[in-house]
Amino acid sequence: MKAIQVKETGGPEKMELVDLPQPVAGPGQALVKIAASGVNFIDVYFRAGLYKVELPATLGSEAAGTVESVGAGVTEFAPGDRVAYAMARGSYAEYAVVPAAQLVKIPAAIDFQTAAAAMLQGMTAHYLTHSTFALKSGDTCLVHAAAGGAGLLLVQMARRIGARVFGTVSTEAKAQLARQAGADEIIFYTQQDFEAEVRRLTGGRGVDVVYDSVGATTFAKSLGCLRPRGMLALFGQSSGPVAPFDPNILNAKGSLFLTRPSLAHHLATREELLWRAGDVLGWIASGELRIRVDRVYPLAEAAEAHRALEGRHTAGKLLLIPA
Repeated sequence: MKAIQVKETGGPEKMELVDLPQPVAGPGQALVKIAASGVNFIDVYFRAGLYKVELPATLGSEAAGTVESVGAGVTEFAPGDRVAYAMARGSYAEYAVVPAAQLVKIPAAIDFQTAAAAMLQGMTAHYLTHSTFALKSGDTCLVHAAAGGAGLLLVQMARRIGARVFGTVSTEAKAQLARQAGADEIIFYTQQDFEAEVRRLTGGRGVDVVYDSVGATTFAKSLGCLRPRGMLALFGQSSGPVAPFDPNILNAKGSLFLTRPSLAHHLATREELLWRAGDVLGWIASGELRIRVDRVYPLAEAAEAHRALEGRHTAGKLLLIPA
């Protein structure tokens, strides 16, 4: 089978299209014939060496496709089932072996590309808005990169709950997408000081929570956007990791809360996975949640997809399709 592999960490040029043996499902596993694979910043982190992985490694953490075969002990899935998953590395390939406990069935109303685009970022937006800082009607939140794949889903989920949503974007085109998703206030971070704007728009109070996937370049000002005892949920680092800092700053700025959550820790049980994925896929099927696929690349052009993602040239989800 064809797969995208890295043999040494580095830039997008380190990604190679290689021929690998088709894997075989073992006990408790399923072999999935991949129809579409999502492209996410976690893949960039593995490729660049920010997250450690044994090399050579096949990239990709999310996909949708059809069950080809199942291993011993698998009773919930059968060949022919349409399934999707996240947080199982190796999806930049034509086939992947996935623990059956990480699979969910795709509703009939949802196609493979939409399902692949929904899983990782959809469940991330779900845990951030429903668990990390469980929003309620009337709360205020700041969403960085509000026109990105995760950002658009965060905006929609926050608005669905009834929160007031502030979103940072870089262009008018991205602002329009964030507004369509439900953002109440748009801040152009390339032209405005987003901390000053949040303070102005909240009458000096600050927001209840900041959902920050950017990291190094936004961290300090994100803290400055919070009300006393507000929370910064730092769930990514697209601009690089945050430098060490004195935790006393959290006290000085109002007894703030800081967390660095991950999706894996919010899919701790099968029940939790089914809750989050069930909500996300159910809302999509009913039309309550919209997935925006920005671009679709052939598997062989995975490096171009990474360049587009890292260059902030995207608005929505990027997908890879096996040839």
